Amino acid sequence: MKLIAQFCFWLTGWKKVGKYPENTPKAVMIAAPHTSNWDFFYARAAFFLLGIPVRTTIKKEAMFFPMNLLLKFFGVIPIDRKKKEAGLSRKSNMVDAMVQLFEDRKELVIMITPEGTRNYAPRWKTGFYHVAKKARVPIVLGYLDYQKKHAGVGPTVYPGDNIEDDMETIMNFYRQVTGKYPEQGVI
Repeated sequence: MKLIAQFCFWLTGWKKVGKYPENTPKAVMIAAPHTSNWDFFYARAAFFLLGIPVRTTIKKEAMFFPMNLLLKFFGVIPIDRKKKEAGLSRKSNMVDAMVQLFEDRKELVIMITPEGTRNYAPRWKTGFYHVAKKARVPIVLGYLDYQKKHAGVGPTVYPGDNIEDDMETIMNFYRQVTGKYPEQGVI
C-alpha cells in the first residue's frame, strides 16, 4: 500500500508533511477540513506514507458483506451503539464506546472528522475532544491543505481543563489550512 500511496502522491503532486509524535501509542487524530470525498483517499495515503496505523469507526450495522471486507482492510472498527453498558440501563453513546476501544487496546489511533459531514456545518462537533479527555489521550491535528497540496500532521493538543481554550488552539491551526471546498469549512 505504501508504494501505491507514494505513486498516487507523486502523480497528483501531493506531499506528506510533519510526523506523528514519537512514543504516542494512543491518540485521537483529527482529520480536517473534511469537505470532499477525496479527503479519505488523500488522508489514507498520507497515513500509509507516514506510518500511522490510523483506524476509523463506523456503526456496526454498516459492516455487512461484502462491504465489511473493504472496510476492515482500511482499518474500520465497528461500534455497537445499542449495547447496554455494564450495570446501566442506558445504551452506550459514541463517546463512551470509543473510550472503551482505547481501554481495550495497548495501541490505537482513531481518526475523527469533527465536522461530522462533508457539507457545511455551522460548528464542529466536540465528541473527539470528549473522547480524548475521557480516554486520557492526546489530540493529534491531521490535515489536508488542497491549496498547498500538503497532507500531514500538525501539532498535538493535550486536553486540559478548559475546552474553549483548547478548541481555540485547535481552530487557530486549522485557520491556516485550505480544504478542497473552503466555503464549506467552519473556521
